[in-house]
Amino acid sequence: MKVRGLRNFGAGWIFGVDCREQAVASSLRRIPCPTFVSGVVGEGRVEQQAAMPNRACLLLVLALSACAASIAYADSSTPRLAAYYDRQLAICAGDAYEWTGDEQPKKVMRDVLQVGVGKNESYALSSDGRLHAWSSELREAQALLEGVKSFAAGSSGVLAIKVDGSLWRVEHAGRLRPGRTPDAITTIAANVRTASVGDGTNYYVTTDGDLFAQGNAHRGQYGDGRLDSTPTYVRVAAGVIDIKSHTGHAILLSGRGAVQGTGGNIYGPLGRHGLGDKAVVWGPILDAATGIATGASHSLAIRADTTLWSWGRNESPDPRQVLADVIGVAAGSDTSIALTRDGSLWQWRTGARPQRVFNCGL
Repeated sequence: MKVRGLRNFGAGWIFGVDCREQAVASSLRRIPCPTFVSGVVGEGRVEQQAAMPNRACLLLVLALSACAASIAYADSSTPRLAAYYDRQLAICAGDAYEWTGDEQPKKVMRDVLQVGVGKNESYALSSDGRLHAWSSELREAQALLEGVKSFAAGSSGVLAIKVDGSLWRVEHAGRLRPGRTPDAITTIAANVRTASVGDGTNYYVTTDGDLFAQGNAHRGQYGDGRLDSTPTYVRVAAGVIDIKSHTGHAILLSGRGAVQGTGGNIYGPLGRHGLGDKAVVWGPILDAATGIATGASHSLAIRADTTLWSWGRNESPDPRQVLADVIGVAAGSDTSIALTRDGSLWQWRTGARPQRVFNCGL
């Protein structure tokens, strides 16, 4: 059967099949799937010559990462996990849990759709579309923005995507005060699909798959060969469906499932591409991926068969498998956390074996 015109038929319907329930079993989220052009997000058609039963439909979606990378999730492949430096959050059965280092996760908020972590703040998107932020005490939480669909957090603050697809920058929660000044929250772009906040360089991907970058470029963070920063966002790649960034580097996921990286690579978060110094253009790391995450000096990817692969500091620069049946992963400074299909939450330091720390449930 020839399949034409992958389009958003509503909340997760593709090819006339409701892929949401199947997606839950294979690490995909309950969100609308985007339009693709030859495996690249955008307006147009995709042609695939194949028999297309329901499961094959799902596998095609996995291969193209249609559902697996539809909105912004900090340094994580899923809205249910977040890690940055030594702080972690996870959503278990709609409740947000927070912990630092190797502590036991502690419930901090109910009815949460997404969690995120910055340098000194934690963030949660509640089901009413409000983005909340707090530092050490949840009772000090601030409601930063309303009408939010997803967000990405990092060292410099938050990039939030509203339900209309517009991208907004929110300053560090600690800088926001009652009666905040107009420039504390500013609009950046329209028709945005995902975003990432790095340590000095920020990124966003439009609905047609174009990647834009702004900020530091001295380590090759733009991936287009330039080493000088720009005051405004500039287009640096195309055919992108997801982007993750951290300390001087970034990795992207293409519509064909290829993971590529650029920027600083002393410890190997970009694999062998520019290993020992930096890469100034996007280069290949891994293929057949559906989700990505990157930390300060290591990176991870979930492949279409739900295996999890890791590379970077204290690891080999060549990706190696560390877990199976994985539905989500996030990376911090030297820590990784992952959810597996049975609801287990795993945590480990780079170079160590994953340890089951919590029954997160589904």
